[in-house]
Amino acid sequence: MDQVEILVIGRHPEILQTVIRLVNNNPAWNATGCITDQEAISAFKTQDFALVLLGGGIEEQSEQDLCAYFRANKPDIKITQHYGGGSGLLSAEIYEALKSNQL
Repeated sequence: MDQVEILVIGRHPEILQTVIRLVNNNPAWNATGCITDQEAISAFKTQDFALVLLGGGIEEQSEQDLCAYFRANKPDIKITQHYGGGSGLLSAEIYEALKSNQL
């Protein structure tokens, strides 16, 4: 089974690293973390992500621009917010977002 590629965007390096580690605890998932919008767009161009996870601290305009870019280039991409909380909440957010695009 292929791993589900997940793009994680966050503005706080320590929190981003923690989220990536938690996501990668699930052997079915592979997270790539980005701090800047430019990094996120660059990664999006080179990998086939199934999900974009938006972390805290992203400015509203950046979030709108990123979402518009992702959807323009991959209309079926799933985008979800991660508001913090424990790993159980993070997993639930990811499962819910991935489930919503299944037939």
